[in-house]
Amino acid sequence: MTTPLLAIIGGSGLYDLPGLTDTRWETVDTPWGAPSDQIFRGRLHGAELAFLPRHGRGHRIPPSEVNYRANIAALKSLGATDVLSLSAVGGLRADLPPGSFVIVDQFIDRTVARPATFFGTGLVAHVSMAHPVCSRLGTHVAAALQGQGVPHVRGGTYLCIEGPQFSTLAESQLYRSWNCSVIGMTNMPEAKLAREAELCYASVGMVTDFDCWHPAHDAVTVDAVIKVLLSNAQIARTLVAGLAASVTGDPQAAHCGCRHALDHALITAPEARDPAMMEKLRVIAGRVLPPAARA
Repeated sequence: MTTPLLAIIGGSGLYDLPGLTDTRWETVDTPWGAPSDQIFRGRLHGAELAFLPRHGRGHRIPPSEVNYRANIAALKSLGATDVLSLSAVGGLRADLPPGSFVIVDQFIDRTVARPATFFGTGLVAHVSMAHPVCSRLGTHVAAALQGQGVPHVRGGTYLCIEGPQFSTLAESQLYRSWNCSVIGMTNMPEAKLAREAELCYASVGMVTDFDCWHPAHDAVTVDAVIKVLLSNAQIARTLVAGLAASVTGDPQAAHCGCRHALDHALITAPEARDPAMMEKLRVIAGRVLPPAARA
């Protein structure tokens, strides 16, 4: 039976948790290059945790240059089973003011410049993204936020733009007409890659301000946004602390459908598969690939 390991992708400092022990930074390399940073490992009340600063410590990497494939592959290679994505977002609904937390359940991907799959020529796969997040993991997140009394919404569509620029007013109004809840720059292709890697993935959008559709948007100051960011970061740390035991102790986790996403996804005939590509993909798809040939 796989030992549960909860991984958190988000900003620097999320790992500053009281009671976190056995802490260390680990360097991980992958066939897709290096992840955004070293991965911070620790144990909280018996639960194994891993933290990856999505943009690197000090926020060095812009959204379009994050190596999303390396990030997910690095977590998978360390034994991650569940991934919680935490990201700052803009609000696209009047009932989601700054400080709201949205447990995302759908995405619209407007990115254009990012590799979005581990698979390719020599081994083709098509995974389902109809339901792109893990409902079981989302239930744990909702329970933790409810227990903290944090304003939150279960369910909502995350509109992912390429960035690094924010959207135009016309774009913001268009996204609202699509019934999107929040807008950000990082959850795609992250969620797609997590599905290919058979990881349970949940996303929490932490609203820092209204997007530019809102009449009061231009009056928002940097100081006000930073104040919300700091408040959200503290709530996020408390969320992680509350999640650790419930997620890693969930008896239903081993039976979650996310962990079998590749069961019927590989479409390339076995005799046509590129051996080099199969070896490259072993960390991601090893469960459904034949054992590596002995030297």
